Amino acid sequence: MNTPICDFVRDYSNRKGIRMHMPGHKGAINSPLGIEHLDITEITDADELFNPSGVILESEKNCSFLFACDTYYSAEGSSLGIRAMLYLCSIRAKKEGFGNKIIAARNCHRTFLTGCALLDIDVDWLVSDSSKSYISSDITVEDVSRMLQISLKRDSKLPMAVYLTSPDYAGKMLNIRDIADVCHSYNVPLIVDNAHGAYLKFDGSGLYPIELGSDMCVDSAHKTLPVLTGGAYLHIGEGLMKEYSSMVKDAMVMFASTSPSWIILQSLDFANSIMADEAYRRSLITLGKKLKILKQELTDAGYEITGDEALKISVVPQSLGVGGDILGEYLRENNIEPEFISKDLVVLMLTPSNTDEEINTLKVVLLAFADTVKTSDKPQNIEYPSFKLPEKVMSIREASLCPFEYVDLKDSEGRIAALGNTSCPPAIPIVMPGELITPEEIKTLEFYEYTKVKVIQKYNNIP
Repeated sequence: MNTPICDFVRDYSNRKGIRMHMPGHKGAINSPLGIEHLDITEITDADELFNPSGVILESEKNCSFLFACDTYYSAEGSSLGIRAMLYLCSIRAKKEGFGNKIIAARNCHRTFLTGCALLDIDVDWLVSDSSKSYISSDITVEDVSRMLQISLKRDSKLPMAVYLTSPDYAGKMLNIRDIADVCHSYNVPLIVDNAHGAYLKFDGSGLYPIELGSDMCVDSAHKTLPVLTGGAYLHIGEGLMKEYSSMVKDAMVMFASTSPSWIILQSLDFANSIMADEAYRRSLITLGKKLKILKQELTDAGYEITGDEALKISVVPQSLGVGGDILGEYLRENNIEPEFISKDLVVLMLTPSNTDEEINTLKVVLLAFADTVKTSDKPQNIEYPSFKLPEKVMSIREASLCPFEYVDLKDSEGRIAALGNTSCPPAIPIVMPGELITPEEIKTLEFYEYTKVKVIQKYNNIP
């Protein structure tokens, strides 16, 4: 598969012309990073990301062919795609006479919240009876159906969309096919944050959200594909949002920088040639088989492995009687850097770029840790917080745009949460903006080692 963006930039660089345009480094060969000569701006013939007619359009068509749907590039991660999806659903809702609400799983990325705040979208939180984690959520078809019925009966209007995260940060994958069928029976779009699952289109699993009936989804290409950080896709399938494909670029312009990174665009472009290679697809399948064996070996050694995503190993350390901080530090001492470490979860993400030697080292280290814990006479009994839906007293937009302050966690009871600057990873808030902070939320925040919390300032009629 050709790589039109890469070819154009390299040709331009090889001409060694005088750059009387941005960026300020001027592509000097002796620049600090050594890649500045490939970093350009939207000069003549270079095309425009949000109004493409040349090499970017050609590259996006290549990518659309690979994903078998309408695909659009983002050089600002899935965050840009999430906000654009919300914008398009808001446009459709106005046209169809739907409500200004969206049904969403609670374990959403903070970008979803900022998008709702900017677009003034209210949220009905989708919570499963079996939800035990703030990071992972076991949403069922019945949960979605029940919430759609409640929404229609209460508001006399359908919500603009159902929004799910699958795979989630812990590797949990939802029944997208059946959930999509339920949503479509109400004429409601299903949109999916598939940030962690771009590879699912190519691993032979048949679990890619668009293939399963999702109307739109976003992929963080950089999370699981050989793409530089910031490279992402927004996909639109053949369903309820198909007619809005022509508005995608306008939706992105609402939230995007006018100066996208051409380094990232080249990375997305070159990735097409990799994904088109059958050898790459075989490598995904082979890795999945290797990790399935490894997960079983770890399970046999006493580990609880959560989630069902093929290329992710999510360890529940309590299964060994320790906290994730202990396991995470042990891995780091052995020169293995996990994706995420918390008291209740350690997440390891692998791709075909990880060598057999690296995978074997991971296995040896994890098995050694299990043996070490078994001989320890001081296992920990960790009490994990249970999930409880807080009381909502203010809309997300109102809470996000109010004056705010940071207070000590111990002084936050009875205060209203503002839009928090949640750490990434995993960037999943515990208390959402507009919710009341109670002793239960304080206990959970303490567990996750928060010492301060962002709350709305007391002013006018704000208690």
